[in-house]
Amino acid sequence: MSSEIVMKKYFGYLLGGLMAFAIATPVLFGGSLVHAQALSGADDFFGGSDASTFAATAGLGSGDLADTIASIIRVALGFLGVVAVVIILYGGFRWMIAGGDSKKVDDARKLIFAGITGLIIILSAYAIASFVIDQISTAVSGTTSTE
Repeated sequence: MSSEIVMKKYFGYLLGGLMAFAIATPVLFGGSLVHAQALSGADDFFGGSDASTFAATAGLGSGDLADTIASIIRVALGFLGVVAVVIILYGGFRWMIAGGDSKKVDDARKLIFAGITGLIIILSAYAIASFVIDQISTAVSGTTSTE
């Protein structure tokens, strides 16, 4: 390696280190510059002794925890289902443009098979999660959850 390339390499390392130092210094040592108001107790920190006041101030929901978890799981699995369908469609597109090349057709089949397998796993995960959340809701409250 020529000395010019080595010098550029070390200059890049030096520049990167200086940038990291410039970014990390305010993050690590900037806390000592903050002058916060002193709180008299935990009730002041959390918005008073009424928990609903804190929840409203923080923008928290007032729904049941099991329903909130169920909706998060539904959204996540719905997103994954969309991804699996896109993979299946992409595999079909690759198959269409393969032009009879057996290697490309095999790769497209693998994509379609992977998408279908993923979709089956996602649907199974949804069924298991729904069953578990329903059983937990029944055990805790004595009533079944609504979907």
